[in-house]
Amino acid sequence: MIDLRSFEVMTKSNTLKAGSLLISEPFMPDPNFKRSVVLLTEHGEEGSVGYILNQKSNLLLKDVVPDCWAADFPIYLGGPVANDTLHFIHSVEEYVLGGELITDQMYWGGNFENLKLLVNQSALKPHQIKFFVGYSGWDPGQLEEEIAQKSWIVTNQFSHNLIFENEVDELWKKVVTNLGPKFAHLANFPENPMWN
Repeated sequence: MIDLRSFEVMTKSNTLKAGSLLISEPFMPDPNFKRSVVLLTEHGEEGSVGYILNQKSNLLLKDVVPDCWAADFPIYLGGPVANDTLHFIHSVEEYVLGGELITDQMYWGGNFENLKLLVNQSALKPHQIKFFVGYSGWDPGQLEEEIAQKSWIVTNQFSHNLIFENEVDELWKKVVTNLGPKFAHLANFPENPMWN
């Protein structure tokens, strides 16, 4: 039996807001969020929106946006909602223009025509931008209910470098370990509890 009280302690010390990270509990039953790390880009009375940072697809930006012929940027699966849409977060608002501030020099969206020009001129680097198909969404109160059920850890203490990290196979484990000694043991649980 896993003691998830540490999830509760961490969540109580971190306010749920745009810019928060959601870290799924080790045995999340929803396959869409298995060992996922989600960046919240919006949280308010109308609900919440976020993007899964560690589910890389087999697609590159040039595969989904033909105008971006030079774009070898990986595409991530942002979540199960509207997976026929393309979204992006970035740290270069002064170049992309028009993005919505999430937190501390991190932006959501922006002028897509300008973005395509920058991509084709190789003016953007992978550590500055991340692309997603689909998003993760919660109705008002739904995310709070999932947190109360200990499905998620909420944290606002993390390096913003990990948001744009492209080596994501171990991202969930790294983020959990970085929460401190109370959580490090969770990172070592096998993906299937029957393997324990």
